[in-house]
Order: sequence, then C-alpha cells, then structure tokens
Amino acid sequence: MAAAAGIRSREERWSLAGKTALVTGGSKGIGRAIVEELAGFGVRVHTCARTAADLDERLRAWAADARLPGRVTASVCDVSARGDREALVAAARAELGPRLDILVNNAGQSTFRAATETAAGDYARLMATNLESCFHLAQLAHPLLLAAGAGAGAGAAVVNVSSIAGLVAYPALAAYSATKGGLNQLTRSLAAEWAGDGVRVNCVAPGGVQTDMFSSVALEMDPDPETSLRMMEAELARVPLPRFGETEEIASLVAFLCMPASSYIPGQVICADGGRPIAA
Repeated sequence: MAAAAGIRSREERWSLAGKTALVTGGSKGIGRAIVEELAGFGVRVHTCARTAADLDERLRAWAADARLPGRVTASVCDVSARGDREALVAAARAELGPRLDILVNNAGQSTFRAATETAAGDYARLMATNLESCFHLAQLAHPLLLAAGAGAGAGAAVVNVSSIAGLVAYPALAAYSATKGGLNQLTRSLAAEWAGDGVRVNCVAPGGVQTDMFSSVALEMDPDPETSLRMMEAELARVPLPRFGETEEIASLVAFLCMPASSYIPGQVICADGGRPIAA
C-alpha cells in the first residue's frame, strides 16, 4: 500500500521549490508557458524543441528573466524519433541528476484533414508525435521518476497534455483526435500501474487556446481569413465561458497537478476548456 504523502504545512503543499522537470515542446505556446510557470516556482527545467534556433532564442530570454528562479536548460529533439527521445532523457539526466520529479508530455502536432484524405504518412507522424512519444518518454523516465517517488512528500508527477478533441468529435480531426483519445487512456493505465510506486499520472485536456498551432489549424481549415474567423466564432459560441483560453491558464493547472497539494489525484483527465464539452 502506498504511504500517505505526509505533507502538513500549507507552504509545503503549494511548493515546487527544488524540484526537477522535463517538459517537451517548451519553446512556444502551451509548452513555453508550462516551462515558465514551473521555473517561476523554482523548478529546474529541461525542455526541448525541434530546432536549435527556437531554443537558443528562448534560453537567452529565460536566462535574463529575473522572475524565473529555476534554471532552464534545453536540447534539440524531434519527439517523433525514438533515438531523439532517448537522447533527450539522457540530456535531462545529465542536467538534472538521477531523479526526476516531473515529466510533462506536451509536444504535439495537428492536421486538419477529412479521414478519407489523411495520408498514411500524416497519420503515422501524428501517432509518433502525439501518442508514441508520450508512452516511450514515460518508459525512459520511469527509473528517474521512481527515484523521486521513493522520497518523502508527494512523489513524482507525470502530466500529459491532451485536448478536448479526445473527448468530443470534430469533423476533419479524426487522426488527431485518435491520438488524444489514446493519450487519455494511456494516462489512466499508467496511473493505475504507477500510483503505488509514488508516481502520479494525470492529463490536462485544453480546449481552444490562443497559440501559433491553434492559428495554423484555423488557416488549414480554410485559408481565407474571413472564413476562418467565422468558423472560430461558431466554435466560440458553443463555449459557455465565451472566450478562448490563455496558455498561462493551462500552465497553472499543470503546475497544480505537479504539487504536493494534488497528492491524492491520480489518473484524471481534467478539461481546461471554458466548459466546451458541457455545452448543448
């Protein structure tokens, strides 16, 4: 039986100071906000992106930001490639040491294609990036997470970044939605396997969030800006909280799921979506 977290003070429950984290896809969008949120709490973070140019620019900005007491390091990684994933975890261990308190599987890609028009290569790329990478990185990080989970406190935390597209159906997002539905179930399965080892696994499912990827999907839906805007307005009309989300709102939820304050929460898929799935 897993031991109780044993966290008594409010300060301990809501602190991440001194923790270590690996966050994939951290140079932009939701991933960047997660890196900055965790580093702002004093977490030492290692992150990645597909190009060195993106990383170098962000690393310079983070190093100059006095609001980030946690140190941020990074390496180039295409999470769709198995060898790159192995190198990423090795780099994180070299930077952070033999224990990893937090793994955030955030990197992902999308495509807007009817199921009958989705090429085999596009399907394989989405599966490798959005689902296979999360499974493999969790496997690779498991010994490091176990080392953190064996210590005092709330143990280690894995947070997967999914999407409400894994819970509700959108036309022309079948392949993308399949990866996110699979990630939701992977979250539950790993949580059931690892909770007793002091490793909690949860999932955040954002709705429409203002990011570069969100904008690119809108243009892919229709390259005409006016048509894309109308489609976005139609989607927004189905959100009870009538606006799109901000990246910081997703990052705050991720940080909470990494804190000792959430120590009794494993295996959950938590939507941060303005209430989109509850709309009539």
